[in-house]
Amino acid sequence: MKCIILCGGKGMRMGGDVSPLPKPLVKVKDESLVLHIIKIYLKYGVNDFILPLGYKGDLIKEYFVNLKWKINDFKLTMKNNAIEIYNDNLDFNIHFIDTGLNSQTGYRINQCRKLVNNEDFLLTYSDGLSDISIDKLINHHKKENKIVTVTGVNRESQFGVLEVENKLVTSFKEKEKSEEIINGGFFCCKFDVFNYLTDSKDCIFEDLPLKKLAKDNQLSVYHHKGFWKCIDTQKDLSDINNLSKSLWER
Repeated sequence: MKCIILCGGKGMRMGGDVSPLPKPLVKVKDESLVLHIIKIYLKYGVNDFILPLGYKGDLIKEYFVNLKWKINDFKLTMKNNAIEIYNDNLDFNIHFIDTGLNSQTGYRINQCRKLVNNEDFLLTYSDGLSDISIDKLINHHKKENKIVTVTGVNRESQFGVLEVENKLVTSFKEKEKSEEIINGGFFCCKFDVFNYLTDSKDCIFEDLPLKKLAKDNQLSVYHHKGFWKCIDTQKDLSDINNLSKSLWER
């Protein structure tokens, strides 16, 4: 099963256009965010990835082309410029697809259609870390037999919650998780999802396609109650770097 990781956005809240790096390459615990996400899937035997690129896509290509010699010891034979990597434990494939600078998510996914090859596939964003079980997500998807399964996570309040009575605060709760479930990414899709996408660069996956899937009773939710964190801003990046790496590598 292939996995599409959306890597084309500018990440404006992370400093898009003025940031020296695209969001997938920001460092979390000395590794790029997108490599952490790839490793989530590798634990479950998923090793064939498709990266729809846009903003600073050339830097993402360069990062992976040079990754092995940068993170491993190696031997360089100067005569033919051959490199022999020592202790290499990265074993996966990446298909890089240029899907345009200003394209929306639905269009980017649609451009991967031929590579998916009429099979079910996994899909996620390049800014979410989690200890999700990909096996449980896939099993839920097969059991429910809907076109798309989305991982739902409980919303965490950005601010402290006040309980008020007679103009007095009776309790204060810091950043509680609510009962409201939000889109946590980590999708599993049947090939039929492409019937809901268009070839317009303005096609937003999270808008009309998901709304139509929900209306057609073809959108299932897998409720993940464990660790999940979206790295959307510089503060999110600082917060995740202050957390234990083991939280999303369990």
